[in-house]
Amino acid sequence: MTLAVPIQKLPHGIDLDLPFYATEQSAGMDLSAAIVADITLKPGHRHMVPTGIALALPAGFEAQIRSRSGLSAKNGVVVLNSPGTIDADYRGEIIVILHNHGDQDFTVTPGMRIAQMVIAPVTKVVWQEQSELSTTQRDDKGFGSTGL
Repeated sequence: MTLAVPIQKLPHGIDLDLPFYATEQSAGMDLSAAIVADITLKPGHRHMVPTGIALALPAGFEAQIRSRSGLSAKNGVVVLNSPGTIDADYRGEIIVILHNHGDQDFTVTPGMRIAQMVIAPVTKVVWQEQSELSTTQRDDKGFGSTGL
């Protein structure tokens, strides 16, 4: 399935590639840091990193901003509010909140691939309020009730 999505390169991101799929079967497109100087993320700290792009998503879709597995596994650097949600009516710059869970400083460099973006359909819910819900084998058991 393909979807045409209008995108705008902002002045500070004009030299960056548009978000792109790293492989043919990638679900997420890589987002790059639209910065002019390095940003040092100290352990336990976060920073809002601009991407230099804005989108006009069609109604009924969202963009999810997710961590890149390599940054997470190798450096402990994640998208703090993962997945971050970009609503269809938002027209501002996509900003990625990076957080360093690692034990060493991490340097974000200009143009570095910092996150991935997945475009997904949105399902709108119509609530059907009930006085009781149907029972299941699990019912209200949670938090490890099925094993670790």
